[in-house]
Amino acid sequence: MWSKLPHIVLKYRFILIVSVALVTAFMGFMARDIQLAFNFNTAVPDTDETYIYFQEFKEKFGEDGNILVLGTKDSSLYELENFNAYKRLGEKIAESEGVTNVISLASLQNVVKNTENRSFDLEPLMPDYPESQNELDSLLDKALSLKFYTGQLLNPENGATLILINMEREVLNSVNRNYLVADIQEMGEQFTAETGIELHYSGMPFVRTVMQAKTSNELRLFIVLSLAITALILFLFFRSWVSVVVPLIVISVVVVWVMGFVGIFNYKINVLTGLIPSIIVVIGIPNAVYLINKYHQEFVKHNNKVKALSRTVRKIGLVTFITNFTTAIGFLVLLTTDIKILKEFGMVAGINILATFIVSIILIPGILSYLPPPKGSQLKHLEFKIVGKFLMLLDLLVHRHRYRVFAATAVIITVAIIGVTKLYSVAYMVDDIPEKSTLKQDLYFFEDNFSGVMPLEIIIDFGKPKSTLNARNLRSVDRLETALEPLENVSSPISIVSFAKAVRQAFYNGNERFYGLPSPSDRNVILSYLSNQGDNANFLNSFVDSTGQVMRVSLKIADMGSIKMDSIINNVIEPEIKKVFDDDEVETAVTGSTLLFVKGNKFLIENLRFSLLLAFAIIAVIMAILFANVRMIIISLIPNFIPLIMTAGIMGYFGIPLKPSTALIFSIAFGISVDDSIHFLAKYRQELFAKKFFVPIAISNSIKETGSSMLYTSVILFFGFVIFVFSDFGGTVALGLLTSLTLFFAMLTNLTLLPALLMVFDSGKRNQNFHPLIEHYEFYIEDEDEEIDTQNLLIKENDPFVGTTDKE
Repeated sequence: MWSKLPHIVLKYRFILIVSVALVTAFMGFMARDIQLAFNFNTAVPDTDETYIYFQEFKEKFGEDGNILVLGTKDSSLYELENFNAYKRLGEKIAESEGVTNVISLASLQNVVKNTENRSFDLEPLMPDYPESQNELDSLLDKALSLKFYTGQLLNPENGATLILINMEREVLNSVNRNYLVADIQEMGEQFTAETGIELHYSGMPFVRTVMQAKTSNELRLFIVLSLAITALILFLFFRSWVSVVVPLIVISVVVVWVMGFVGIFNYKINVLTGLIPSIIVVIGIPNAVYLINKYHQEFVKHNNKVKALSRTVRKIGLVTFITNFTTAIGFLVLLTTDIKILKEFGMVAGINILATFIVSIILIPGILSYLPPPKGSQLKHLEFKIVGKFLMLLDLLVHRHRYRVFAATAVIITVAIIGVTKLYSVAYMVDDIPEKSTLKQDLYFFEDNFSGVMPLEIIIDFGKPKSTLNARNLRSVDRLETALEPLENVSSPISIVSFAKAVRQAFYNGNERFYGLPSPSDRNVILSYLSNQGDNANFLNSFVDSTGQVMRVSLKIADMGSIKMDSIINNVIEPEIKKVFDDDEVETAVTGSTLLFVKGNKFLIENLRFSLLLAFAIIAVIMAILFANVRMIIISLIPNFIPLIMTAGIMGYFGIPLKPSTALIFSIAFGISVDDSIHFLAKYRQELFAKKFFVPIAISNSIKETGSSMLYTSVILFFGFVIFVFSDFGGTVALGLLTSLTLFFAMLTNLTLLPALLMVFDSGKRNQNFHPLIEHYEFYIEDEDEEIDTQNLLIKENDPFVGTTDKE
């Protein structure tokens, strides 16, 4: 098959190029309607019990992360004119389409006793705009007496206050959320311009909107940056516009295919899938470098363009396929995870890395066949003196100081392993945002004044309908809330207990001394009032399910990191729940977006660890199939395993945590870095046959011929991934920087340690009666006298290809 590949590629080049163009047009059509992800991307699989329970919670009580929060801490807010502007702001927001409710200090609902109907009603504390400062101050004093809102809406210690904006579920998970958030921000900015009072924004809808906007912007930014940086490096290396434009055509085609596959699979663009086009640009360029470099090397030998193109495809076609396949494995292993976002990322990236080979092997030889032969200026890079001297130094190092290479490697590994022991795993819900960003600073405002905005829910099922208002059950929940009250970075709980206390205060005409659970002396009267609520009890639905059997206790928690969150949930909250509810008839659970995040982080790390091991195993099997030699398998894997240890060590020393974005590095980098080993070993095996199995010369020739391509591709990969440091997402920055370092280390180990290992542990002797797969294909046999059957290629007289088939 592979020996016939050059004839297929060159003979049918026009048909193949047109086919690629048609497929690209189809992919562009399929990409027209792709959308950004609006919903919360949890890493917990759909089959997990925690995930299922959270979905049941949302069915009973609605979204826990549907509140956008505006906050301020400015004493001038309580001046009459400014406060009335604040009230107008809340009313304008409430009128916005998609907003279900707005709660603020200016729109407080007060529970009042209706003696006529023997029930409780909700009445606005400020139905009209205050007309004087004295009236406002009086109303504010009354608001402070409503303990139900203390710590939830108002910080009585410093005057900080919130506006809580509830969004419709349909709006929350659609593009309309972005429009609504933008409108609210515009209203807030107008309020700030009018009053000079600064507003802070947070809440899950706001955070997700900001993250999504950044994802969209960075998708475009990194495609442009990756194309620009690769074009610049290609020009610096090859000093030829042909060698720049042809690879960029290939990569542009594959980028369109990426977006097309996203559309075909009906995926949405999220933080991970948004990186794929840029990653494809970076990973796809090495194909072009190896093919063009080999084409130029072959052309220099005999000045025959047809023969050069044919030999290029024949000699490194399979190697290029294998290297693309091993790179794809680093992504495709993510399909073994139970995590949707990782599966989507792995599927699209893996398929398109394989597609990159197809497009490269068709377009590069095909386009070059229609262009004039390379001129002398285009071939100067083959004698690039700096590269030649560097490769000569590496050759001397390998031949004369290989044991020093081993010693230095051993020292580096030892130091790296010490760093690995310092590695730890942690992630934050707003992890990727820079510390100095407005979003992060606003988040700190809410954490400092209201203990955070991240939702956490406790669900209590008493086992019997209408049992949530049972006095004994209310007292049990009150004990739990009292135990949780002192927790640092956790807000005061709010539940039906809080409402029951507010009702008692209302029963005693708003006297704050009576804010507490009904006592035995007044319980029956208060309960009789509550029983008369009828359809007016809708405000209870947020805390109790329709049967009156299940109750929620809502908390807000600071974004303290997955380690502390996990500790506080498992070591404090859940033990307190068990301590209070030791009755087998009462079922309890902790749920909410925050818990799913904590658990999702664990799932991601565990799945990525397994994916890395699976990638090792699959690539080891590929090496075994190629070389059928245990020694060669070990030799090929060692130079690519060491860079991973070095990167993990750097993470440990510099306190870079192991989290989903950084854990991805290892499987991706390993799949890419092993490509250099395959290219080097393929050339090494070829040179062994050509030089009668004399290892030193075979290694020298391999370093000289493949070394330049390895250097070029490594530089492109390094700078290609480095562009991600311009991201606003911390995880993306870490992914780019650490992947670049890993690939740089891999280049060094593949150019020094790999040949040094071959010098010491490979005798060069081969069983003449047995040939592994890598020796079965014709393109691994050096044949300088090969002639190309130009008639078989069906080249017409008027084809620009004619005139280059004879030696000059």
